[in-house]
Amino acid sequence: MKDIKRIGILTGGGDCPGLNAVIRSITKTAIGDYGIEVVGFIDGFKGLVENHYRTLDFQSVSGIGHTGGTILGTTNRDNPFRYLISPEKEEPVYCDKSAQAIQNISDAGCDGLIVIGGDGTLNIAQRFHEIGVKIVGVPKTIDNDLQATDVTFGFNTAVNTASEALDKLHTTAESHHRVMILEVMGRYAGWIALHAGISGGADVILIPEIPYSLDRIIDKIKFRYQHNKKFSIIVVAEGAAAIDGKMEVQKMVPTSHDPIRLGGIGRKVGQDIEDLTGIETRVTVLGHLQRGGQPIPFDRILSTRYGAAAVEAFVSGQFGTMVSLQGTSINTVPLTEAIKDIKKVPTDSDIIRTARSIGISFGD
Repeated sequence: MKDIKRIGILTGGGDCPGLNAVIRSITKTAIGDYGIEVVGFIDGFKGLVENHYRTLDFQSVSGIGHTGGTILGTTNRDNPFRYLISPEKEEPVYCDKSAQAIQNISDAGCDGLIVIGGDGTLNIAQRFHEIGVKIVGVPKTIDNDLQATDVTFGFNTAVNTASEALDKLHTTAESHHRVMILEVMGRYAGWIALHAGISGGADVILIPEIPYSLDRIIDKIKFRYQHNKKFSIIVVAEGAAAIDGKMEVQKMVPTSHDPIRLGGIGRKVGQDIEDLTGIETRVTVLGHLQRGGQPIPFDRILSTRYGAAAVEAFVSGQFGTMVSLQGTSINTVPLTEAIKDIKKVPTDSDIIRTARSIGISFGD
């Protein structure tokens, strides 16, 4: 600990409720408990490459724990190992700027980095660790798709947002005898759709892990009509796909670490249902509302715990690790364990069985 003078931090990937609570916790723990200075690199790895940072102190992080977004800014397009240097050209030109980033870490007087992000950001963090940078990771994603941790901060706030949307859609669906579809985020994992669907009283939940049959969905809707339930609520994860189909892709973004931008499955399912049943079907795409706003208390607390634990891991020399919630305890795990694969919903899990037990269809 006596050799550590200054820690750099950055937030990468999509924004997420709870980021500011982590920044606040890291800063207050580092300064208050260990006398270590903290600097925050602006706009994720872009700030690391371009040497843009700000000093963080008690004053700069005061009152931010309950706020959404990140005071440092973030981006999911600036990988220092494949840095876009000519975006205006028809064919993008990339260059390895990792050596420049490492020099900037040194020039800023930082002994290493605490990197807050999801799988893309933490993959980059692991590459820096492999070439000698002292790294500790903090798991962040509303998708909850990171391995080696029970839950990521931001997830529960996103579920809360989706659940509130379903509560509102219920009244319109019942009043107008409609099928209402809510499309939610999650990329290739169905955690948000599953949890929000159970919480919000969905009749059908479509997730990437369980390919759906349109016939089974329509069977469920007709069954409800036969039992005087003249409305249905369907939650669709953006990565869901039919048994014989593909995921719906909104667009390709080649400059992003995840070039496939999913979206549109809700409208497809809605149109298919209306065409085949004649029942008026409306679709709501929740989109970036799930990322925004104040974190709920659970995420504020989890973020604060993660931030303090990340500083403790750094001070104790546990580099190349990520702080992780396991049960009720915060532990550290190797970054390689966290990024080795996407954490998907196990189709034989207790929560899937519970959903089926109360009559929720997964379209299979």
